[in-house]
Amino acid sequence: MSFLIEVNNKKLEAQEGELLLETLNRNGIKVPTLCHLKNSLPSGACRMCVVENKKSGKLITACSHPSEQGMNILTHSPRVIESRKTIVELLLSNHPDDCLYCVRNRNCELQTLADELQVRERKIRGKKNNYNIDRSSASIVRDPDKCILCGRCVRVCQDMMGVTAIDFINRGSCSVIGTSFNRGLNTSSCVNCGQCIMVCPTGALSEKNHFGEIQDALANPEKTVVIQYAPAISVSIAEEFNMEAGKDLNGILNSALRKIGFDRIFDTTFSADLTIMEESAELIDRITTGGVMPLITSCCPAWIKYAEEFYPELIPNISSCKSPQQMLGAVIKSYWAESEGIKPENIYSVSIMPCTAKKFEAQREEMTQHGITDVDAVITTRELADFIRMMGVDMHHIEPEQADSPHGFMSSAGKLFGASGGVMEAAIRTAYFKITGKELAELKIPEVRGFIGRKEAKVKIGELEIGVAVVNGLANATKLLDEIKAGRNDIHFIEIMACPGGCINGGGQHIG
Repeated sequence: MSFLIEVNNKKLEAQEGELLLETLNRNGIKVPTLCHLKNSLPSGACRMCVVENKKSGKLITACSHPSEQGMNILTHSPRVIESRKTIVELLLSNHPDDCLYCVRNRNCELQTLADELQVRERKIRGKKNNYNIDRSSASIVRDPDKCILCGRCVRVCQDMMGVTAIDFINRGSCSVIGTSFNRGLNTSSCVNCGQCIMVCPTGALSEKNHFGEIQDALANPEKTVVIQYAPAISVSIAEEFNMEAGKDLNGILNSALRKIGFDRIFDTTFSADLTIMEESAELIDRITTGGVMPLITSCCPAWIKYAEEFYPELIPNISSCKSPQQMLGAVIKSYWAESEGIKPENIYSVSIMPCTAKKFEAQREEMTQHGITDVDAVITTRELADFIRMMGVDMHHIEPEQADSPHGFMSSAGKLFGASGGVMEAAIRTAYFKITGKELAELKIPEVRGFIGRKEAKVKIGELEIGVAVVNGLANATKLLDEIKAGRNDIHFIEIMACPGGCINGGGQHIG
């Protein structure tokens, strides 16, 4: 049911059950927020979204107050603007004055609000915190001095990921967000997914940077520097350069990486195809020989860490395949090194991933053979964009090129890995061909596609009927895994991706 409310002396249509902030945004009225998270319960903690209720004379939070029939609201009255400005001034009173050196410079919500609200001088001087920067994690850097206690990271870690690695500590002016006993992030249950970075409005959370090591390798004449990039990268990098969102820049990216100085450019979609072949064979083998069921995918390192932390009893269910990143890393330093006559120790292998957990995965002890790591450095989509700018490559004025052979070839199935359901669909296609000797009549499997947090389907492959499930967002995985532990046995194959929607919304993607 719809009804009318009055906003800034004009009638607007509101929907029953809609929050005031949603009504205003839908009608083209921008109200600033800092603590608000879409698809999450409102908290109203930051008070940035206050609007003036003309009937009561009170300031109310638009993010947590429902739209009500007969409302009369002012969204940008002098009183409202002054209230928002005061909040920003208070937040800045103890905030570090190092915007020029901050990883979020020019892409910081606090900085943007200060600019929009015309905060041009420091009126309030608060006591600086001087907390230690936490660099203990292989993936994520925490700088508590830049934290404004909005609580977004806490909520995304608890509600979306089901991990609760961080929470509020202490009370009042002593409050801080940290881990249990306020120790390093590496001692916590953190799965390195990076979703906290994606929602952080400031530079309090960022990915660990590997630029220095990569530059040293590029400048070393004794090193052959090889780079691979995930399927999601070529379709997400465009946003960083103000190009059409979702445009596939595969060829342009190859050209840019060559101009930077990488000796070989490979596409991780190649090893995604290898993963499909291995995982589909493993699925068929487990079904036909009575192996441990259900089979669960192993592509997502955040999911693997989550399983180790919370579901160690299900580790035998997880596929024995390495992730595509690690699989190609191993191939580069074994098969490719031998075919090119290059010693593995003289190869510096870099990967570009939409995921911060890949940084953690690359440095795992299991990913090192005879003292040589499969992958030496991992950079995210954001870091790639910064690296391209730093190296002076103009993405708008270069011609597309092919990736290097033989690890630049790919199938359409491998390209699906970037989205939730992609691994499942690719594996089912391949398993179908292996069992029946025929291609699927319809390559698309709509039941496993889309951004819904949990999807289930029954798939007919020859005489076999296979129950499959696709989950994105680890909190959704928890419910399904608990059902499996309780004895549910009609699911044979499960795809789990930690990030909502899959790798395309990974913790290393574009912020903005």
